Amino acid sequence: MNQKPSLIVICGPTGIGKTSAGIEAAETFGGEIISADSMQIYKRMDIGTAKPTREERARISHHMIDIIEPDEEFSAAKFALTAGEITERIRERGRISFLVGGTGLYIKALVHGLFHPGISPSGIRSRLKHEAETDGPGALYKRLLESDREAADKIHPNDTFRIIRALEVYETTGMTISEHHKKHAFSGNRFNVLKIGLTTEREDLYKRIEKRVDLMIEAGFAEEVKRLLEMNYAASLKSMQSIGYRHMVEYVTGRIPLDEMVRTLKQDTRRFAKRQMTWFNADPEIVWLKPDQVNDIKMLVGSFLKATGK
Repeated sequence: MNQKPSLIVICGPTGIGKTSAGIEAAETFGGEIISADSMQIYKRMDIGTAKPTREERARISHHMIDIIEPDEEFSAAKFALTAGEITERIRERGRISFLVGGTGLYIKALVHGLFHPGISPSGIRSRLKHEAETDGPGALYKRLLESDREAADKIHPNDTFRIIRALEVYETTGMTISEHHKKHAFSGNRFNVLKIGLTTEREDLYKRIEKRVDLMIEAGFAEEVKRLLEMNYAASLKSMQSIGYRHMVEYVTGRIPLDEMVRTLKQDTRRFAKRQMTWFNADPEIVWLKPDQVNDIKMLVGSFLKATGK
């Protein structure tokens, strides 16, 4: 018998319905859910990250949600380490791990591991951080565009942490971070994996996204962001620079009117979903289904678990 633990991945773009599909499948097969969402890890950031509701979390055990403060650092490597330990505990309980979310790098990190390009020579990271503080992230992002356009296209111009990391790898090894990813190829699965991707027509996805934004605002997203600012979580934090939060900060601080904030938030979320689909479409292991094909998802999971002896 293959000793690798089984892992069911349910992925796809934001707003597609991954949470609902994951809960339905996990409930059917005695599973527990590990969130693969780089924003749901933050405490007190609930509405803008569309965390599962209390009722949903009462139905199925969820992991990797509310684990750090908004001003703490986290990485794909930390995610892989922590989530890997959780899969072992779930396995010991005789249950199945369902990895549900839209952060593709987190999913790859857990399933395949991450490359290790070596330790940066002393001073490179400090110098890059100093440059970011002095000249702003824009200058470093421009340099990244010149040295590694492929990586730059996947990184937001304000994501100082990832920009510095990409430049650090390039300066340390002489090879771009994109080349390292390709060379490593994320090989060597730790699990027996079934990857299910949720997809739908673009117009339907965009309607889902726009409805989600409207519901977030109705649910008190502005008040959530005001509370975070009042708790002295700076608008410049990586967590606060994410989609939704940076837009809402602009509104609650009076820099832009509500209608402009809503318009740009919907637009940027649509663009983010498009980037997510580009990432997932590059993975040939993903089986694509529509979010309303719940029975097909369950049949696929059932057949997979039977084949792997689980």
